[in-house]
This record gives sequence, structure tokens and C-alpha cells, in this order.
Amino acid sequence: MESIIPIKGAVSYTITLDPTVWIFDDRKLDLNTYFTSKLADEDDEKYLRDMGAHWSREIMEGATFPPTLKTERKFDRKGMMTGTFGIEIKSFLNNAQIKKEATEVVFECQNDEEYAFPIEEAKTLILKYSQDGKPLTEGGPVHILFADGSNIENPIKNVVAIRVQ
Repeated sequence: MESIIPIKGAVSYTITLDPTVWIFDDRKLDLNTYFTSKLADEDDEKYLRDMGAHWSREIMEGATFPPTLKTERKFDRKGMMTGTFGIEIKSFLNNAQIKKEATEVVFECQNDEEYAFPIEEAKTLILKYSQDGKPLTEGGPVHILFADGSNIENPIKNVVAIRVQ
């Protein structure tokens, strides 16, 4: 099983995705809770709320210094070893810089199967890369899930490449 997935086609930068390293990515989503307790807050609202809290803390307590090795966020090792995780494809498509003439994203799968989505819909898809703390070996390296989780029982499997056209 090949674990590298290229994003190719009508993009400025052809990039390769390696799902085996996403376990340490801060953008990962815990799929055990993502579809059941999805927050309705927009990113801008979250940013404003966090900045307001930061501003209030600085006024009340004074400025804090950058984190040190003692205060940096620790990884939840047990959670990483038992969790089911995914990551949104949006940032990868943005990094590849889709060209203006492109209209769709096609997921190429084994046995010459292809699944095409309009670009805006494709940006909402989730790449599931881990099940119960283990990489996806059967049908992997990723499974494609819809943002609403409607295909969680029957995801798109055996993805070998992502083509923008």
C-alpha cells in the first residue's frame, strides 16, 4: 500500500500528502466526537472571543512571556494511540493553489474509480487517516468523508491521487 497521495493537475504547486505524519498536526479532528458535537461557531467568532479573553487576562494579570519547554502544550499520547482522526482537505488544496480555470477536484482510486466534486464542495471534505490509533491499512491510506458525516459508514476508499481539473 502506497501512503503518499499527490495533488496534481490544475494547480500551481504539485504537492504530496503523507497521512502517516498527520497524527502530530494541530489541525487534526477527533472523528469520535466531531460529527456529534460539531461547534456552530465560525472561525472569526472564535478568534474574536479568544482575543477578547487574552486582552482581558492581560489587563487583569499583566503580560505573559512566551511558552517555555515546561509550559508548552503536551501531546495526549494515550489519545493518539487510541483515537480516530481526520483532517480537512481545504488547507492542502489552498497550499497547492488551484488555478482559476479549474472547476472540480477528482479523487482517483484503485481500479480506475473516480469521484468528482466541485471545488467549493471538495474543500469541505475530510481525509480520515486513523482508526482506533492505527493507520488505515484496509482501503487506505485515507478515506474521504463528507463534512456532515453522512457517508461515515461508507466512505470513499483506496484514494491514490487527487487531481484538480
